[in-house]
Amino acid sequence: MGLLKKKDSTSTRSSTSPCADLRTAYHNCFNKWYSEKFVKGQWDKEECVAEWNKYRECLSENLDGKILTRMLEVDSELNPTKQADSKESSR
Repeated sequence: MGLLKKKDSTSTRSSTSPCADLRTAYHNCFNKWYSEKFVKGQWDKEECVAEWNKYRECLSENLDGKILTRMLEVDSELNPTKQADSKESSR
């Protein structure tokens, strides 16, 4: 999770990734949160969680058999409360 440099809109549209739009939405949210809240000391830990969960779910669905799937599983194992919290909030 880092800062995303602004890209030419044509490069985003030409992407073949099924998760490209969700990735862009998450990064836009993150960058806005970072520049408008975090650097000013006004931040909410729940900011951009919905965008992150949608992007992560898309990656999970589309990366079967690839090493990135295992990375997502490891993240879930290392941060079990994140998964439980996101499931509770979606109910």
